[in-house]
Amino acid sequence: MGVVTPTNTAVLAFEGLHLYHSGVSNCSMRVRMTLEEKQLDWTSHHLNIIKKEHITPEYFGVNPKGLVPTLVHDGTVIVESDDIIDYLDDTFPSPPLKPANNEDRNTMYAWLHRATAIHMEAVKPFIYAKRIGKRMAHSTDEDETYQRLQKNAELLEFHRKSTQEGFSDEDTILAKDILDDCFLEMEQLLDGRDWLSGETFSLADIAWVPLQFTLEKLAGYSFDAYPNVSAWKKRVSERDSYKRGVLNWWPAEM
Repeated sequence: MGVVTPTNTAVLAFEGLHLYHSGVSNCSMRVRMTLEEKQLDWTSHHLNIIKKEHITPEYFGVNPKGLVPTLVHDGTVIVESDDIIDYLDDTFPSPPLKPANNEDRNTMYAWLHRATAIHMEAVKPFIYAKRIGKRMAHSTDEDETYQRLQKNAELLEFHRKSTQEGFSDEDTILAKDILDDCFLEMEQLLDGRDWLSGETFSLADIAWVPLQFTLEKLAGYSFDAYPNVSAWKKRVSERDSYKRGVLNWWPAEM
C-alpha cells in the first residue's frame, strides 16, 4: 500500500477522509468514483493542475511526487490511485468492489495494475502529444520550482520531454500501439459480459473508465473499433458514481 510519511505535518491532524485531487485527472476520477460508490463523506482539496496548483512546497510535502490524487484518512497519507481505491474497499467493505471468486478477483487485480502500468508509458504521452501538452507548459519560474521539488527520475524525464523536447511521432505511435492492444483485449473480454472481472462492477471497471473518458475527451482516441468497450462505457456512465465522480468535476473549459 502506498503509505507515505508527509513532511507537511499539518495533514497528520486531518480527521476523516480528505482527498487532494483534480477534475481533469483520470487517477483522481478513480478515487472519486470509489468514494461515491461507497457513499462516503469526504473533504475536497481540489488542485487545478492545468494552473500548476500542485507545484508547491506545501503539496510536495504531502505527496513527494507532487501527483494527484492523495488520500488522507485520519492522518494516514496514501498515494497512488490503485493503492487508494484498494485501501478504500478494504477499509469500507460495503458495498464490495472486489469479486468474491478468487479467479475473478485475480482478473480484477490484473486489469487494475495494468491501468497503472500503462499510465506513464502510453496514456500520458498520448494525451500530452495530442492536446494537453501545450496547456501544461511551464514558465521559467514554474520550471525551476518543479525541478527543485521533484526528486523522481521518471517524472523529471517526462517533464523534460513534455515541456522542452516534445513527443515525437514515434512516441505517439508507440503509445497508441500499447493502447490499441489493451482495448482490443478488453473488447474480446467484454464479448458477452457486462464487466471486466466476473459478473459484478468492480475496481477494474473504476480503474479503466477514466482512461476511456480522458483518452476520448482530451486526445480524440477513437473507440469505433471497439463496440463492446463502448457499450461497457455506457453502462458505467449510467451509474451515479460516474456522474458525481467524473462528470461533476470535469471543467467546462476543457
